[in-house]
Amino acid sequence: MITLCMDTSHKHLTLALIQDNKILNKTMTECFKQQSETIFPALIELCDAVNIKPDNIDQVVITSGPGSYTGVRIAMTIAKVLCATKDIPCYTLSTLQLYSGNHDHCCVLLDARGNRAYFARFDQGKEIGTSAAYTIDEIKELITDEEVLGDGSLLGKEDNYVDLADTFLLLKPYWEKVENIHCLVPEYLKSSDEYLVK
Repeated sequence: MITLCMDTSHKHLTLALIQDNKILNKTMTECFKQQSETIFPALIELCDAVNIKPDNIDQVVITSGPGSYTGVRIAMTIAKVLCATKDIPCYTLSTLQLYSGNHDHCCVLLDARGNRAYFARFDQGKEIGTSAAYTIDEIKELITDEEVLGDGSLLGKEDNYVDLADTFLLLKPYWEKVENIHCLVPEYLKSSDEYLVK
């Protein structure tokens, strides 16, 4: 069973080929807003290095968002075409979940532009609470002594990115099967105030 994993939702282009429970090949390159130009050459190189052809791919896993509006759709479009054409299953992971890296008691922060960020808490890949888009000031109030992963520079900390290719495999129990590939759409989180009871 060969699985192609793709994430183009944020700053990185992340690709991985997994056979059963072993990573055959992977790449993670920072190329914000350049994923569309680099993904096909990177996919070819990734597959050629381990003699894998598109026909050998048995399933696909992608991140479904949140993230860059265009970025999320790059991997999603490729997955939809590949899975529909080959009639193979597709699975999704939340982008924030992927960036959590299966760490204990951490939070993930990803830039949402406009002085806002996507934010969620995780414990070993399981989301704690509700993901949302908050202002940076709101997030400063939410953060405690937990490890901050992702765009820490938004809070004056260092950016902290896990190996996203490895995390695809680590979070295999959380892969969600897409029942109808034609209905798959990106997940764009609501602002924090939209969760408030009016």
